Amino acid sequence: MLAQGIKKEEILKVNHLTKYFPIRGGVFGGITGNVKAVDDISFSVRKGETFSIVGESGCGKSTTGMCLSMLEKPSSGDIFLNNKNIFDSGKSEIKDYRRKVQIIFQDPYSSLNPKHTIRKILSEPLLINKFGSKSRIEKRVTDLLEMVGLSARHLERYPHEFSGGQRQRIGIARALMLNPELVICDEPVSALDVSIQSQLLNLLQDLQNEFNLTYIFISHDLSVVEHISDRVAVMYLGKMVEVGTRKEIFENPKHPYTKALLSSVPMANPKSKMMRQRIILEGDVPSPSNPPLGCNFHTRCPFKTEICEKVVPNPYHLNDEHFVSCHLVEKGSL
Repeated sequence: MLAQGIKKEEILKVNHLTKYFPIRGGVFGGITGNVKAVDDISFSVRKGETFSIVGESGCGKSTTGMCLSMLEKPSSGDIFLNNKNIFDSGKSEIKDYRRKVQIIFQDPYSSLNPKHTIRKILSEPLLINKFGSKSRIEKRVTDLLEMVGLSARHLERYPHEFSGGQRQRIGIARALMLNPELVICDEPVSALDVSIQSQLLNLLQDLQNEFNLTYIFISHDLSVVEHISDRVAVMYLGKMVEVGTRKEIFENPKHPYTKALLSSVPMANPKSKMMRQRIILEGDVPSPSNPPLGCNFHTRCPFKTEICEKVVPNPYHLNDEHFVSCHLVEKGSL
Protein backbone atom coordinates (compact mmCIF):
# COMPACT_ATOMS: atom_id res chain seq x y z
CA MET A 1 0.00 0.00 0.00
CA LEU A 2 1.31 3.44 -0.93
CA ALA A 3 2.30 5.85 1.81
CA GLN A 4 -0.20 8.70 2.16
CA GLY A 5 0.54 11.70 -0.01
CA ILE A 6 2.95 9.86 -2.34
CA LYS A 7 1.93 9.93 -6.00
CA LYS A 8 3.85 7.50 -8.21
CA GLU A 9 4.00 7.16 -11.99
CA GLU A 10 1.31 5.28 -13.89
CA ILE A 11 2.11 1.68 -14.74
CA LEU A 12 -1.22 0.98 -16.51
CA LYS A 13 -3.55 3.26 -18.41
CA VAL A 14 -6.86 2.10 -19.88
CA ASN A 15 -8.74 4.22 -22.43
CA HIS A 16 -12.35 3.57 -23.51
CA LEU A 17 -12.20 -0.17 -22.91
CA THR A 18 -15.24 -2.16 -24.03
CA LYS A 19 -16.09 -5.85 -24.08
CA TYR A 20 -19.28 -6.96 -25.80
CA PHE A 21 -20.38 -10.60 -25.99
CA PRO A 22 -22.55 -11.36 -29.05
CA ILE A 23 -26.03 -12.82 -28.62
CA ARG A 24 -26.91 -15.32 -31.31
CA GLY A 25 -30.40 -16.42 -32.27
CA GLY A 26 -32.80 -17.05 -35.11
CA VAL A 27 -32.83 -19.88 -37.63
CA PHE A 28 -29.30 -19.22 -38.88
CA GLY A 29 -27.74 -18.36 -35.52
CA GLY A 30 -26.93 -14.77 -36.49
CA ILE A 31 -25.96 -12.03 -34.04
CA THR A 32 -29.13 -10.43 -32.69
CA GLY A 33 -27.55 -8.20 -30.04
CA ASN A 34 -24.70 -7.79 -27.58
CA VAL A 35 -24.17 -8.19 -23.85
CA LYS A 36 -22.31 -4.99 -22.89
CA ALA A 37 -20.22 -6.47 -20.08
CA VAL A 38 -17.71 -3.60 -20.08
CA ASP A 39 -18.94 -0.39 -21.68
CA ASP A 40 -16.40 2.37 -22.32
CA ILE A 41 -14.33 2.61 -19.14
CA SER A 42 -11.11 4.59 -18.62
CA PHE A 43 -8.78 4.59 -15.62
CA SER A 44 -5.12 4.40 -14.63
CA VAL A 45 -3.16 2.42 -12.05
CA ARG A 46 0.01 3.68 -10.35
CA LYS A 47 3.12 1.70 -9.63
CA GLY A 48 3.07 0.03 -6.21
CA GLU A 49 -0.57 0.77 -5.37
CA THR A 50 -3.63 -1.39 -4.83
CA PHE A 51 -6.41 -0.23 -7.16
CA SER A 52 -9.70 -1.91 -6.31
CA ILE A 53 -12.75 -2.42 -8.52
CA VAL A 54 -16.02 -3.03 -6.68
CA GLY A 55 -19.65 -3.54 -7.58
CA GLU A 56 -22.53 -6.01 -7.61
CA SER A 57 -22.32 -9.37 -9.37
CA GLY A 58 -22.64 -8.88 -13.11
CA CYS A 59 -21.35 -5.29 -13.14
CA GLY A 60 -18.39 -6.21 -15.37
CA LYS A 61 -15.54 -6.07 -12.87
CA SER A 62 -14.27 -9.64 -13.49
CA THR A 63 -14.59 -9.20 -17.26
CA THR A 64 -12.44 -6.09 -16.93
CA GLY A 65 -9.79 -8.18 -15.18
CA MET A 66 -9.98 -10.87 -17.87
CA CYS A 67 -9.48 -8.23 -20.58
CA LEU A 68 -6.53 -6.69 -18.77
CA SER A 69 -4.88 -10.10 -18.42
CA MET A 70 -5.60 -10.79 -22.13
CA LEU A 71 -7.61 -13.90 -21.28
CA GLU A 72 -10.48 -12.13 -23.08
CA LYS A 73 -9.87 -9.95 -26.13
CA PRO A 74 -11.44 -6.49 -25.67
CA SER A 75 -13.96 -5.36 -28.29
CA SER A 76 -12.31 -1.93 -28.45
CA GLY A 77 -10.16 0.48 -26.48
CA ASP A 78 -6.50 0.85 -25.59
CA ILE A 79 -4.38 -0.62 -22.81
CA PHE A 80 -1.01 0.98 -22.08
CA LEU A 81 1.59 -0.76 -19.92
CA ASN A 82 4.51 1.52 -19.06
CA ASN A 83 3.26 3.95 -21.76
CA LYS A 84 3.29 1.25 -24.49
CA ASN A 85 0.02 0.40 -26.21
CA ILE A 86 -0.20 -3.39 -26.24
CA PHE A 87 -2.52 -3.37 -29.27
CA ASP A 88 0.23 -1.74 -31.34
CA SER A 89 2.59 -4.56 -30.40
CA GLY A 90 3.72 -7.74 -32.13
CA LYS A 91 3.41 -11.32 -30.85
CA SER A 92 6.66 -11.18 -28.85
CA GLU A 93 5.58 -7.99 -27.06
CA ILE A 94 2.15 -9.44 -26.30
CA LYS A 95 3.89 -12.46 -24.77
CA ASP A 96 6.05 -10.10 -22.71
CA TYR A 97 2.90 -8.26 -21.56
CA ARG A 98 1.34 -11.54 -20.44
CA ARG A 99 4.48 -12.28 -18.45
CA LYS A 100 4.37 -8.89 -16.75
CA VAL A 101 0.61 -9.03 -16.00
CA GLN A 102 -0.52 -12.09 -14.03
CA ILE A 103 -3.83 -13.07 -12.46
CA ILE A 104 -4.95 -14.79 -9.25
CA PHE A 105 -8.29 -16.49 -9.87
CA GLN A 106 -11.32 -16.53 -7.58
CA ASP A 107 -11.82 -20.27 -7.26
CA PRO A 108 -8.82 -22.13 -5.81
CA TYR A 109 -10.52 -25.45 -6.60
CA SER A 110 -10.89 -25.05 -10.38
CA SER A 111 -7.86 -22.85 -11.13
CA LEU A 112 -5.30 -25.65 -10.54
CA ASN A 113 -5.02 -28.65 -12.86
CA PRO A 114 -6.01 -31.70 -10.77
CA LYS A 115 -3.82 -34.02 -12.89
CA HIS A 116 -0.58 -32.12 -12.22
CA THR A 117 1.62 -32.05 -9.14
CA ILE A 118 2.36 -28.72 -7.48
CA ARG A 119 5.91 -28.94 -8.85
CA LYS A 120 4.60 -29.13 -12.43
CA ILE A 121 1.99 -26.40 -11.89
CA LEU A 122 4.58 -23.95 -10.54
CA SER A 123 7.46 -24.81 -12.85
CA GLU A 124 5.42 -24.77 -16.08
CA PRO A 125 5.43 -20.96 -16.59
CA LEU A 126 9.18 -20.93 -15.97
CA LEU A 127 9.77 -23.67 -18.54
CA ILE A 128 7.56 -21.97 -21.14
CA ASN A 129 9.42 -18.67 -20.67
CA LYS A 130 12.85 -20.37 -20.60
CA PHE A 131 13.69 -19.11 -17.14
CA GLY A 132 16.96 -21.03 -16.93
CA SER A 133 18.49 -24.30 -15.83
CA LYS A 134 16.66 -27.04 -13.96
CA SER A 135 18.41 -26.13 -10.69
CA ARG A 136 17.48 -22.44 -11.11
CA ILE A 137 13.83 -23.35 -11.74
CA GLU A 138 13.84 -25.67 -8.73
CA LYS A 139 15.20 -22.90 -6.49
CA ARG A 140 12.66 -20.38 -7.76
CA VAL A 141 9.76 -22.79 -7.17
CA THR A 142 10.95 -23.74 -3.69
CA ASP A 143 11.66 -20.14 -2.63
CA LEU A 144 8.25 -18.84 -3.70
CA LEU A 145 6.42 -21.79 -2.18
CA GLU A 146 8.06 -21.02 1.16
CA MET A 147 7.24 -17.32 0.81
CA VAL A 148 3.52 -18.11 0.58
CA GLY A 149 3.65 -20.33 3.67
CA LEU A 150 4.16 -23.81 2.22
CA SER A 151 7.31 -25.90 1.87
CA ALA A 152 9.27 -28.08 -0.58
CA ARG A 153 7.73 -31.25 0.88
CA HIS A 154 4.41 -30.23 -0.74
CA LEU A 155 5.82 -30.24 -4.29
CA GLU A 156 4.92 -33.83 -5.16
CA ARG A 157 1.34 -33.55 -3.92
CA TYR A 158 -1.74 -32.90 -6.06
CA PRO A 159 -4.23 -30.03 -5.62
CA HIS A 160 -6.93 -32.24 -4.06
CA GLU A 161 -4.61 -32.88 -1.11
CA PHE A 162 -4.75 -29.24 0.00
CA SER A 163 -7.34 -27.04 1.71
CA GLY A 164 -8.89 -24.07 -0.09
CA GLY A 165 -6.57 -21.61 1.63
CA GLN A 166 -3.50 -23.67 0.74
CA ARG A 167 -4.61 -23.95 -2.88
CA GLN A 168 -4.97 -20.19 -3.09
CA ARG A 169 -1.45 -19.81 -1.70
CA ILE A 170 -0.28 -22.04 -4.54
CA GLY A 171 -2.24 -19.86 -6.98
CA ILE A 172 -0.52 -16.77 -5.57
CA ALA A 173 2.90 -18.43 -5.92
CA ARG A 174 2.12 -19.33 -9.54
CA ALA A 175 1.09 -15.73 -10.31
CA LEU A 176 4.38 -14.40 -8.92
CA MET A 177 6.61 -17.00 -10.58
CA LEU A 178 7.62 -14.76 -13.54
CA ASN A 179 8.29 -11.59 -11.49
CA PRO A 180 5.21 -9.72 -12.77
CA GLU A 181 4.83 -5.95 -12.50
CA LEU A 182 1.05 -6.05 -12.18
CA VAL A 183 -1.11 -8.72 -10.51
CA ILE A 184 -4.86 -8.87 -11.06
CA CYS A 185 -6.56 -10.36 -7.99
CA ASP A 186 -10.01 -11.52 -9.10
CA GLU A 187 -11.95 -12.01 -5.84
CA PRO A 188 -8.99 -14.01 -4.43
CA VAL A 189 -10.48 -14.53 -0.96
CA SER A 190 -14.25 -14.61 -1.57
CA ALA A 191 -14.42 -18.44 -1.75
CA LEU A 192 -12.58 -18.87 1.56
CA ASP A 193 -13.54 -18.87 5.24
CA VAL A 194 -13.35 -15.49 6.96
CA SER A 195 -10.55 -16.72 9.25
CA ILE A 196 -8.45 -17.65 6.20
CA GLN A 197 -9.30 -14.44 4.32
CA SER A 198 -7.38 -12.20 6.70
CA GLN A 199 -4.30 -14.43 6.51
CA LEU A 200 -4.25 -14.27 2.71
CA LEU A 201 -4.87 -10.52 2.64
CA ASN A 202 -1.91 -10.01 4.97
CA LEU A 203 0.16 -12.32 2.76
CA LEU A 204 -0.74 -10.30 -0.35
CA GLN A 205 0.31 -7.09 1.38
CA ASP A 206 3.60 -8.63 2.58
CA LEU A 207 4.38 -9.85 -0.95
CA GLN A 208 3.49 -6.44 -2.36
CA ASN A 209 6.05 -4.81 -0.08
CA GLU A 210 8.64 -7.52 -0.76
CA PHE A 211 8.44 -7.38 -4.58
CA ASN A 212 7.10 -3.84 -5.12
CA LEU A 213 3.97 -5.26 -6.75
CA THR A 214 1.02 -3.37 -8.17
CA TYR A 215 -2.43 -4.91 -7.59
CA ILE A 216 -5.77 -4.54 -9.31
CA PHE A 217 -8.04 -6.01 -6.63
CA ILE A 218 -11.51 -7.07 -7.80
CA SER A 219 -14.12 -7.71 -5.11
CA HIS A 220 -17.73 -7.27 -4.05
CA ASP A 221 -16.73 -7.25 -0.36
CA LEU A 222 -16.43 -3.61 0.69
CA SER A 223 -14.88 -4.40 4.09
CA VAL A 224 -12.02 -6.23 2.35
CA VAL A 225 -11.63 -3.39 -0.17
CA GLU A 226 -11.48 -0.79 2.59
CA HIS A 227 -8.72 -2.77 4.30
CA ILE A 228 -6.44 -3.31 1.32
CA SER A 229 -6.96 -0.44 -1.16
CA ASP A 230 -5.22 2.81 -2.04
CA ARG A 231 -7.82 3.85 -4.61
CA VAL A 232 -11.25 2.44 -5.44
CA ALA A 233 -13.38 2.34 -8.61
CA VAL A 234 -17.10 1.61 -8.32
CA MET A 235 -18.72 -0.17 -11.30
CA TYR A 236 -22.38 -0.41 -12.22
CA LEU A 237 -23.74 -2.15 -15.33
CA GLY A 238 -20.44 -2.10 -17.23
CA LYS A 239 -19.44 1.47 -16.39
CA MET A 240 -17.25 3.10 -13.73
CA VAL A 241 -19.50 5.55 -11.89
CA GLU A 242 -17.02 6.80 -9.27
CA VAL A 243 -13.26 6.62 -8.71
CA GLY A 244 -11.36 8.05 -5.76
CA THR A 245 -8.99 7.38 -2.91
CA ARG A 246 -10.06 4.89 -0.28
CA LYS A 247 -10.80 7.75 2.14
CA GLU A 248 -12.88 9.69 -0.38
CA ILE A 249 -14.96 6.69 -1.42
CA PHE A 250 -15.63 5.39 2.10
CA GLU A 251 -15.95 8.71 3.94
CA ASN A 252 -17.23 11.08 1.26
CA PRO A 253 -19.03 9.11 -1.48
CA LYS A 254 -20.81 11.24 -4.07
CA HIS A 255 -22.57 8.97 -6.55
CA PRO A 256 -26.02 7.75 -5.40
CA TYR A 257 -25.06 4.16 -6.24
CA THR A 258 -21.85 4.34 -4.19
CA LYS A 259 -23.83 5.69 -1.24
CA ALA A 260 -26.37 2.87 -1.52
CA LEU A 261 -23.60 0.27 -1.81
CA LEU A 262 -21.80 1.56 1.29
CA SER A 263 -25.02 1.81 3.30
CA SER A 264 -25.43 -1.97 2.94
CA VAL A 265 -22.16 -2.74 4.78
CA PRO A 266 -22.85 -4.08 8.30
CA MET A 267 -21.17 -2.10 11.10
CA ALA A 268 -19.78 -3.66 14.25
CA ASN A 269 -21.23 -0.93 16.46
CA PRO A 270 -24.82 -0.05 15.47
CA LYS A 271 -24.72 3.00 17.82
CA SER A 272 -21.64 4.46 16.12
CA LYS A 273 -21.83 8.09 14.96
CA MET A 274 -20.48 6.89 11.60
CA MET A 275 -23.56 4.68 11.12
CA ARG A 276 -24.98 5.33 7.66
CA GLN A 277 -28.66 5.61 6.87
CA ARG A 278 -29.73 2.48 4.97
CA ILE A 279 -30.57 3.25 1.34
CA ILE A 280 -32.90 0.76 -0.33
CA LEU A 281 -32.75 0.79 -4.13
CA GLU A 282 -35.99 -0.04 -5.93
CA GLY A 283 -36.18 -2.34 -8.92
CA ASP A 284 -33.61 -4.68 -10.42
CA VAL A 285 -30.37 -4.06 -12.25
CA PRO A 286 -31.23 -3.67 -15.97
CA SER A 287 -29.96 -6.27 -18.43
CA PRO A 288 -26.49 -5.55 -19.85
CA SER A 289 -27.87 -6.68 -23.21
CA ASN A 290 -30.33 -3.77 -23.13
CA PRO A 291 -28.99 -1.02 -20.85
CA PRO A 292 -31.14 2.09 -20.39
CA LEU A 293 -30.55 5.30 -22.31
CA GLY A 294 -28.77 8.13 -20.55
CA CYS A 295 -27.29 7.30 -17.16
CA ASN A 296 -27.27 3.53 -16.59
CA PHE A 297 -28.34 4.05 -12.99
CA HIS A 298 -31.33 6.32 -13.59
CA THR A 299 -33.89 3.48 -13.49
CA ARG A 300 -33.06 2.92 -9.79
CA CYS A 301 -31.89 6.39 -8.73
CA PRO A 302 -34.21 8.20 -6.28
CA PHE A 303 -32.83 11.60 -7.43
CA LYS A 304 -33.10 11.23 -11.21
CA THR A 305 -34.12 14.15 -13.41
CA GLU A 306 -35.05 14.41 -17.09
CA ILE A 307 -31.44 14.81 -18.26
CA CYS A 308 -30.48 11.55 -16.49
CA GLU A 309 -32.89 9.64 -18.73
CA LYS A 310 -31.50 11.05 -21.98
CA VAL A 311 -27.81 11.98 -21.68
CA VAL A 312 -24.88 9.77 -20.64
CA PRO A 313 -22.98 11.66 -17.91
CA ASN A 314 -19.31 12.48 -18.49
CA PRO A 315 -16.77 11.97 -15.67
CA TYR A 316 -16.88 15.07 -13.47
CA HIS A 317 -13.64 15.70 -11.57
CA LEU A 318 -14.15 16.89 -8.00
CA ASN A 319 -10.35 17.00 -7.61
CA ASP A 320 -7.27 15.29 -9.07
CA GLU A 321 -8.11 12.00 -7.30
CA HIS A 322 -11.90 11.89 -7.31
CA PHE A 323 -14.29 11.75 -10.26
CA VAL A 324 -18.00 10.94 -10.51
CA SER A 325 -20.21 10.22 -13.51
CA CYS A 326 -23.40 11.91 -12.36
CA HIS A 327 -25.33 14.91 -13.75
CA LEU A 328 -26.64 15.85 -10.31
CA VAL A 329 -23.20 15.96 -8.68
CA GLU A 330 -21.91 18.05 -11.59
CA LYS A 331 -24.76 20.54 -11.10
CA GLY A 332 -24.23 20.59 -7.33
CA SER A 333 -27.68 19.12 -6.64
CA LEU A 334 -26.23 16.25 -4.56
